[in-house]
Amino acid sequence: LKGETAIGHCRYSTTGSSNFKNIQPFLVTHKKKPIAVAHNGNLTNTESLYNRLEEEGSIFQTTMDSEIIVHLLARSRNGDEKKWFCDVLSQLEGAFSLIFLTGETLVGARDSQGFRPLCLGEIDGNYILASESCAFDLTHAKFIREVEPGEVVFLKGNKIESVFFSQKKNKQPAHCIFENIYFARPDSNIFDDSIYQVRKRLGAQLAKEDSVVGADFVMGIPDSGNYAAAGYAQEVNLPLEIGIVRNHYIGRTFIQPSQFLRDFRVRVKLNPIRSVLKGKKVIVVEDSIVRGTTSRSRVAELRKAGAKEIHMRISCPPIKSPCFYGIDFPSNDELIAFKKTVKEISDFIQVDTLEFLSLEGMLSVMKNSENFCDACFTGKYPVDIPKNKSKYLLEGAS
Repeated sequence: LKGETAIGHCRYSTTGSSNFKNIQPFLVTHKKKPIAVAHNGNLTNTESLYNRLEEEGSIFQTTMDSEIIVHLLARSRNGDEKKWFCDVLSQLEGAFSLIFLTGETLVGARDSQGFRPLCLGEIDGNYILASESCAFDLTHAKFIREVEPGEVVFLKGNKIESVFFSQKKNKQPAHCIFENIYFARPDSNIFDDSIYQVRKRLGAQLAKEDSVVGADFVMGIPDSGNYAAAGYAQEVNLPLEIGIVRNHYIGRTFIQPSQFLRDFRVRVKLNPIRSVLKGKKVIVVEDSIVRGTTSRSRVAELRKAGAKEIHMRISCPPIKSPCFYGIDFPSNDELIAFKKTVKEISDFIQVDTLEFLSLEGMLSVMKNSENFCDACFTGKYPVDIPKNKSKYLLEGAS
């Protein structure tokens, strides 16, 4: 690639289908000036903004909420660059960490409650942005800080300028707690904490609340369950075994866009080790249960490998409410805990016992727990949720 400044994006579809036209970064030209944008999160006022822009003559090329942002930029009358971005960002509601590339300027912005992470770093005297701090480790960059909720940073070479786009910058933060539980990489530091250490603390707290007697060992479901399993095993002084080998050429199954792909990838992703499992009473630690189908498949494979008893322990509470801020479970129908009791879930996934971490226990191990969004567990949404809750609300519109 030629040039001195670039942005990239690994798409995890939460609005619109996973197809070619919805690939980010999204590029437009405004006044002969190219603008590219990459977006992590979900807007909650997508429909009203879309309808307004369409009435004003905008023609949409994708079914992403992210495209709305570049149309707003193109229509803004502000000549000053900082006011231009602030004018647009102040119209957005919901969750967004954004990176823009316009000319030689890199712009980063975060919603006023900081749902999604956005990290600022430095390498060879120049500034860089990434969703998580682990990206800086891989490039030998120095992590400086997280972009603050409601902040916009303008980066050009070794110069940085910062403004706040909204008076809401002093609003109560609502960091996504599911980033800590599952979504973020364990080698990242976000929301002022180590993801690895958070997950170990979750596992240890889960063990304190547990009642399994006579288990042979503890094992995690790779990879995301391994860290809570380590904390659990350490707390109860049981061996931590590797009972499943992961095929690292397969991606994360939860983030696959369809149930068919999730089921297929579960089968080829994880393979039990029979010599470890045969005849054993096992505590299996998993980070979460969303739909339940993946857990059911994994338990079936552990049974086939000879496990005598399977006691599944989940390092978060039951997920009972959908997310509208950037995690892909946007409807109640997808959530097994919305429809079933813990006992019914246990019967469905066919384990001997099943227990979840309590809400109080989960919050007790989080730094500044009041700064997190836990709506997926409590149904208490910090930002008004959309009336049209469909992930595909723009599919018939463009």
